Amino acid sequence: MSKEVTFRYLEAADCNPALLDSFNRYQRVKESWRKVNEKWVLADTPFEEQWDEKKKQYVIDDFKLCMENRDQIVGCFDDGKLIGWASVKKELFGSAKQYANLDYLHVSYEYRNRGLGKELFRQAQNIARRFGAKKIYISSQSSKETQAFYKSVGCREAEEIDPVLYEKEPFDCHLEFVL
Repeated sequence: MSKEVTFRYLEAADCNPALLDSFNRYQRVKESWRKVNEKWVLADTPFEEQWDEKKKQYVIDDFKLCMENRDQIVGCFDDGKLIGWASVKKELFGSAKQYANLDYLHVSYEYRNRGLGKELFRQAQNIARRFGAKKIYISSQSSKETQAFYKSVGCREAEEIDPVLYEKEPFDCHLEFVL
């Protein structure tokens, strides 16, 4: 890592096919949280996740769509390479239109546990406030490590579950952060 990691909003010009070439989404999961009889329990769920070029291109295309919708993506860069980002959807939802969706929050494998995810989350909070949200909604991977991160920044189980996001990822943990 260079001496100075920088944060800035992504622009359309950033969304070229090489944007995620050096991004490493690797994660090895041993345990994940599952809801059993209305209680959260850790379950053995061993798997490894790694994005291939097809998935990276899907994410870049999703970035473009986010920008068309006037959502915001804050990127974390090291020597010009995108090493993490958080994206927040502009359209609010929930019974009182209180939620802004944290669509992505990722840090490249080699850069984790250095406070970059916490800074990206802090910047996502600022974006959500600008959008007029009272809370951030997170449909998050249920791995033990991912949930530990979200708890460390003050997230809790969502009071309302978005049915669309639940249907898309039924094993995710649906969280919220009060702004």
